[in-house]
Amino acid sequence: METKETIGIDVSKKTVDVHIHGKKMHRVFDNCPKGIKKMIEWVLKNTDCTEKETVFAFEHTGLYSQQLSAILSEGGLMYAAIPGLEIKRSLGLSRGKDDRVDAARIALYAYRLREELEPCQMPSEDLQSLKRLLGLRDRFVRQRAGFKASLKEEKRVLSRKGNKTLFEAQEQAIKDLSKNIKKVEKEMDGIIKEDRELKKQYGLITSIKGVGPQTALYMIAFTQGFSQFGDSRRFASYCGIAPFPNSSGTSIRGRTRVSHLANKKIKSLFDMCAKTALQHNPEIRQYYKRRVEEQGKNKMSTVNVIRNKLLARIFAVVKRGTPYVDTLKYAA
Repeated sequence: METKETIGIDVSKKTVDVHIHGKKMHRVFDNCPKGIKKMIEWVLKNTDCTEKETVFAFEHTGLYSQQLSAILSEGGLMYAAIPGLEIKRSLGLSRGKDDRVDAARIALYAYRLREELEPCQMPSEDLQSLKRLLGLRDRFVRQRAGFKASLKEEKRVLSRKGNKTLFEAQEQAIKDLSKNIKKVEKEMDGIIKEDRELKKQYGLITSIKGVGPQTALYMIAFTQGFSQFGDSRRFASYCGIAPFPNSSGTSIRGRTRVSHLANKKIKSLFDMCAKTALQHNPEIRQYYKRRVEEQGKNKMSTVNVIRNKLLARIFAVVKRGTPYVDTLKYAA
């Protein structure tokens, strides 16, 4: 059905500013279940369009916009959670910051693109838990790495005699963080094993040489069980490994390169996957040598091609529903 009305919502920690584009009406509600339900009632009362002709648009702010997404989804209402950078760059030059103005800008942005907006779907509870646990594990790993680095330098410079507490406290922190990391990994493993579809996808992804458990978990979580991103090219753009041209007219003839606007964590995982594949996958190693040594191609651009190859294989095995087959060992 055609979208006739857009509702812009600026989400903050305690409140949501709401703007009805057609009626130019604005109101502030509490960012809590009760307040969000009041907001929905107010919007539907003050619009001339049906629920199916109305889209709620807001900036994706993680934890603060989660319950808004959940309540809209439960009510069967269409909504679009839009990246903040996308909204910011679409509105041109702007000065200052005001929640009321931001809500109106979001509503205007959604109205202009109402025919192109794709309504969001709330991920399953398992996928939401998996994504949160991945974020928690990353924080633990970063903290442990920080303690390890500082402890190593302190042990190199300082004597243990006068710094016993300093050393022991950090050693204990490292042990506790390692224990928590294992606990989180066990919980994620349990989520995968208890869901038949997620377990199948996990097995298919890890059947590819060079792709490890962490990459598989991130792929499942950030593609919402492969219900988002229609193909590998779109996901390659999202994680920053898709090459884009850099030329204009006769004066600009830059090299084709990847964009810095990306999910850097997933990009780093695919970088590790590519390097692992170079070590343990004969087919990938042969391709790398042929491209670099025989064709004289750049080493880093070849590594990026390998990243895209692995990503394409992930989407292929999941779509096909069968594990990856290493054809090189069957070659005559």
